[in-house]
Amino acid sequence: MGLFFNKKKPVDLFAPVAGVLESIEKVSDEVFASKAMGDGFAVKPSNGEVYSPINGTVTSVFPTKHAVGLKTKDKLEVLVHLGIDTVELNGKGFEIFVKEGDTVSPETKLVSVDLKFLASEKKPDDIMVIFTNLDKRTLNYEEGNVAQGDKVGTVEQS
Repeated sequence: MGLFFNKKKPVDLFAPVAGVLESIEKVSDEVFASKAMGDGFAVKPSNGEVYSPINGTVTSVFPTKHAVGLKTKDKLEVLVHLGIDTVELNGKGFEIFVKEGDTVSPETKLVSVDLKFLASEKKPDDIMVIFTNLDKRTLNYEEGNVAQGDKVGTVEQS
Protein backbone atom coordinates (compact mmCIF):
# COMPACT_ATOMS: atom_id res chain seq x y z
CA MET A 1 0.00 0.00 0.00
CA GLY A 2 1.61 3.27 -1.11
CA LEU A 3 1.67 6.53 0.77
CA PHE A 4 -0.70 9.15 -0.51
CA PHE A 5 0.02 12.89 -0.26
CA ASN A 6 -2.86 15.32 -0.63
CA LYS A 7 -0.70 18.11 -2.09
CA LYS A 8 -2.87 20.63 -3.89
CA LYS A 9 -1.48 22.38 -6.94
CA PRO A 10 -0.89 26.13 -6.55
CA VAL A 11 -3.69 28.41 -7.73
CA ASP A 12 -2.38 30.74 -10.44
CA LEU A 13 -3.29 34.42 -10.11
CA PHE A 14 -3.67 36.81 -13.03
CA ALA A 15 -3.84 40.60 -13.33
CA PRO A 16 -7.56 41.48 -13.54
CA VAL A 17 -6.80 44.79 -15.24
CA ALA A 18 -3.82 46.63 -16.75
CA GLY A 19 -2.06 49.03 -14.39
CA VAL A 20 0.28 48.99 -11.40
CA LEU A 21 -0.06 46.05 -8.99
CA GLU A 22 0.68 46.76 -5.33
CA SER A 23 0.16 45.35 -1.86
CA ILE A 24 -3.34 45.61 -0.39
CA GLU A 25 -1.63 47.43 2.50
CA LYS A 26 -1.11 50.48 0.22
CA VAL A 27 -4.80 51.20 -0.51
CA SER A 28 -6.40 54.23 1.13
CA ASP A 29 -9.16 52.28 2.89
CA GLU A 30 -8.13 51.04 6.36
CA VAL A 31 -10.47 48.02 6.30
CA PHE A 32 -8.77 46.66 3.18
CA ALA A 33 -5.25 47.89 4.04
CA SER A 34 -5.40 46.19 7.46
CA LYS A 35 -6.40 42.91 5.75
CA ALA A 36 -9.59 42.78 7.85
CA MET A 37 -11.39 41.32 4.80
CA GLY A 38 -8.41 39.08 3.92
CA ASP A 39 -4.99 39.34 2.31
CA GLY A 40 -4.65 40.32 -1.32
CA PHE A 41 -3.38 42.88 -3.77
CA ALA A 42 -4.66 45.93 -5.62
CA VAL A 43 -4.15 47.29 -9.11
CA LYS A 44 -4.20 51.01 -9.90
CA PRO A 45 -5.97 50.58 -13.25
CA SER A 46 -4.99 52.18 -16.53
CA ASN A 47 -8.41 51.23 -17.98
CA GLY A 48 -11.74 50.04 -16.64
CA GLU A 49 -11.96 46.58 -18.23
CA VAL A 50 -11.81 44.10 -15.30
CA TYR A 51 -11.32 40.36 -15.90
CA SER A 52 -11.24 37.34 -13.61
CA PRO A 53 -7.97 36.96 -11.66
CA ILE A 54 -8.52 33.17 -11.39
CA ASN A 55 -10.03 30.13 -13.06
CA GLY A 56 -13.24 29.46 -11.13
CA THR A 57 -16.93 30.16 -10.67
CA VAL A 58 -18.90 33.33 -9.90
CA THR A 59 -20.43 32.94 -6.43
CA SER A 60 -21.99 36.40 -6.14
CA VAL A 61 -22.50 39.67 -7.97
CA PHE A 62 -23.28 42.44 -5.50
CA PRO A 63 -26.53 44.30 -6.30
CA THR A 64 -24.54 47.57 -6.19
CA LYS A 65 -22.20 46.10 -8.89
CA HIS A 66 -19.08 47.23 -6.97
CA ALA A 67 -17.84 43.69 -6.18
CA VAL A 68 -17.88 40.15 -7.55
CA GLY A 69 -17.30 36.99 -5.52
CA LEU A 70 -15.43 34.07 -7.11
CA LYS A 71 -14.33 30.61 -5.99
CA THR A 72 -11.71 28.19 -7.37
CA LYS A 73 -12.39 24.46 -7.69
CA ASP A 74 -10.39 23.88 -4.48
CA LYS A 75 -12.62 26.34 -2.59
CA LEU A 76 -10.34 29.42 -2.48
CA GLU A 77 -12.70 32.41 -2.16
CA VAL A 78 -11.81 35.60 -4.03
CA LEU A 79 -13.48 39.00 -3.78
CA VAL A 80 -12.88 41.39 -6.67
CA HIS A 81 -13.71 44.81 -5.21
CA LEU A 82 -14.01 47.75 -7.62
CA GLY A 83 -12.84 51.03 -6.15
CA ILE A 84 -13.16 52.36 -2.60
CA ASP A 85 -16.46 53.51 -1.09
CA THR A 86 -18.10 52.67 -4.42
CA VAL A 87 -21.01 50.87 -2.72
CA GLU A 88 -22.36 54.42 -2.26
CA LEU A 89 -22.75 54.76 -6.05
CA ASN A 90 -25.57 52.16 -6.12
CA GLY A 91 -24.31 50.57 -9.33
CA LYS A 92 -23.66 53.77 -11.29
CA GLY A 93 -20.42 53.58 -13.25
CA PHE A 94 -20.37 49.76 -13.46
CA GLU A 95 -21.50 47.35 -16.19
CA ILE A 96 -21.54 43.66 -15.16
CA PHE A 97 -20.87 40.89 -17.72
CA VAL A 98 -21.26 37.76 -15.53
CA LYS A 99 -23.89 36.19 -13.29
CA GLU A 100 -23.85 33.82 -10.34
CA GLY A 101 -22.85 30.30 -11.40
CA ASP A 102 -20.84 31.36 -14.48
CA THR A 103 -17.49 29.65 -15.05
CA VAL A 104 -14.72 32.24 -15.44
CA SER A 105 -11.09 32.40 -16.53
CA PRO A 106 -8.59 35.24 -16.99
CA GLU A 107 -10.17 35.70 -20.46
CA THR A 108 -13.60 36.41 -18.90
CA LYS A 109 -14.56 40.06 -18.56
CA LEU A 110 -16.34 40.53 -15.22
CA VAL A 111 -17.18 44.23 -15.33
CA SER A 112 -16.46 47.56 -17.00
CA VAL A 113 -15.74 50.42 -14.62
CA ASP A 114 -16.19 54.03 -15.73
CA LEU A 115 -12.97 55.42 -14.26
CA LYS A 116 -13.86 59.01 -15.24
CA PHE A 117 -17.15 58.71 -13.35
CA LEU A 118 -15.35 57.35 -10.25
CA ALA A 119 -12.94 60.31 -10.43
CA SER A 120 -15.86 62.76 -10.79
CA GLU A 121 -17.37 61.21 -7.63
CA LYS A 122 -13.97 61.43 -5.86
CA LYS A 123 -13.81 57.63 -5.39
CA PRO A 124 -10.39 55.91 -5.52
CA ASP A 125 -10.36 53.44 -8.42
CA ASP A 126 -8.17 50.68 -6.91
CA ILE A 127 -9.24 47.26 -8.19
CA MET A 128 -8.71 44.93 -5.22
CA VAL A 129 -8.33 41.15 -5.28
CA ILE A 130 -8.94 39.82 -1.77
CA PHE A 131 -8.65 36.23 -0.58
CA THR A 132 -11.22 35.76 2.17
CA ASN A 133 -10.27 32.21 3.23
CA LEU A 134 -6.50 31.79 2.80
CA ASP A 135 -6.30 29.78 6.05
CA LYS A 136 -3.10 27.71 5.75
CA ARG A 137 -2.33 28.91 2.23
CA THR A 138 0.38 31.36 1.22
CA LEU A 139 -0.17 34.27 -1.15
CA ASN A 140 2.75 35.16 -3.46
CA TYR A 141 2.73 37.96 -6.03
CA GLU A 142 5.00 40.51 -7.73
CA GLU A 143 4.37 44.25 -7.48
CA GLY A 144 4.84 46.50 -10.52
CA ASN A 145 3.38 47.27 -13.94
CA VAL A 146 1.04 44.59 -15.28
CA ALA A 147 -0.98 43.93 -18.41
CA GLN A 148 -4.42 42.41 -18.03
CA GLY A 149 -4.06 38.63 -17.99
CA ASP A 150 -0.40 38.56 -16.89
CA LYS A 151 0.34 35.79 -14.40
CA VAL A 152 1.19 37.78 -11.26
CA GLY A 153 1.46 35.13 -8.56
CA THR A 154 0.12 32.04 -6.84
CA VAL A 155 -1.68 30.84 -3.75
CA GLU A 156 -0.05 27.68 -2.37
CA GLN A 157 -0.76 25.20 0.40
CA SER A 158 1.46 25.92 3.40
